[in-house]
Amino acid sequence: MASAVVAMIMIGNLQYSWTLFVKPLIAAHHWKLSDVQWAFTFFIACQTWFMPCAGWLIDRIGPRKFMTVAGLLCGVGWASLGSAASLPALYALYATAGVGASLVYCGSMGVALKWFPDRRGLAAGVTAAAFGSGSALIVPTIAQIIRASDYRSAFLYTGVGQGLAIVCAAQLLRNPEPGEVAFGTGAAKARVRRHNEDFTPTQMMRTPHFYVMYMAMLMMGIGGLLVTAQLAPLADSFKVSATALTVALAMNPIANGVSRLSWGWVSDHLGRERTMLVAFLIQSATLLSVPLLGRGSDTSFIVCMALVYFTWGEVYVLFPSASTDFFGSRNASANYGFLYSTKGVASIVGGGLAALLFEKLGSWDVVFYGGAVFALCSALMSIVLMKMPLPRKEPAGALAAAEAPGLSARR
Repeated sequence: MASAVVAMIMIGNLQYSWTLFVKPLIAAHHWKLSDVQWAFTFFIACQTWFMPCAGWLIDRIGPRKFMTVAGLLCGVGWASLGSAASLPALYALYATAGVGASLVYCGSMGVALKWFPDRRGLAAGVTAAAFGSGSALIVPTIAQIIRASDYRSAFLYTGVGQGLAIVCAAQLLRNPEPGEVAFGTGAAKARVRRHNEDFTPTQMMRTPHFYVMYMAMLMMGIGGLLVTAQLAPLADSFKVSATALTVALAMNPIANGVSRLSWGWVSDHLGRERTMLVAFLIQSATLLSVPLLGRGSDTSFIVCMALVYFTWGEVYVLFPSASTDFFGSRNASANYGFLYSTKGVASIVGGGLAALLFEKLGSWDVVFYGGAVFALCSALMSIVLMKMPLPRKEPAGALAAAEAPGLSARR
């Protein structure tokens, strides 16, 4: 578990420190904001859309080999970004780091969910918090390197360091053997619905539960990714000081990590769906507060950003826990990989499209209002999920008949 946490800390800055490099890249190459932010979208897409395949392999072969490769991909991809002289090169190198981050995230989360079946919310929370708040340890260092030297040096030094750290951490990871862990009992689990069967990804995608969770996670992912990608341009637009931006950059990962720990713990006692409802409603309100309260005031800006992160980070705890509760732990990495792919779709809105809308409208308001509506829809979908019974596998006979309709017709 400790090795998984270290690996997750190392990949956190790939996402959360990106905003520090946006303005230096624009100044060095005279690219547009939207041109640079499409790199963020490609990174998130590769980090998420590669996960279903990665999860399937990790569930069967184990996380060690794949996370060793992941360390090399993360290190080489990130360290080389400083040498990118064209947009295609920027996109390709950031995408390479995204594939590596996919392997790290999938392997680390799978290990946590499999080793702690009775505390999945908390275990997923600790692991996801390392990704969400670990960058708080590295982002100040990156900012200092950029100020003291340049953005190229920041990419190089942190890329080499984090790549080596991931490779070392990977050597200590493994999945539990059959029978090595067991479920306990306790009144606290009464509100957590849990399935005794293990679903394969194909079986999971034949249930309506998967599609309800997929849409809810997709819509909830937009708000936080919007702030992650656009924080520095947003601070310029809202006329807040450089000091406020620095404080927000330091506070946001902390709020993100606290979110994942606290909401994960709450979900172990309150239930996944009830926790989703509460957290998603608050996220909708906090996204509305950004354009209404965050403009022109350093304090309000910092508070609004922290609240957005505190009510967004739980997405990456509640859904892996709920997925494993509903569909079993045997294929936890692969099953969650399909849900996690929503992050790539959400990044299209929060990254490139959000920047394009700002360039056309000159305001971030519409983007935040839209994110608030999406979060509200996710809250309503959590109620739907709450009312649904636990999923069931299709009977083998019904599946065979569905796959051979001609045979049924001849009979």
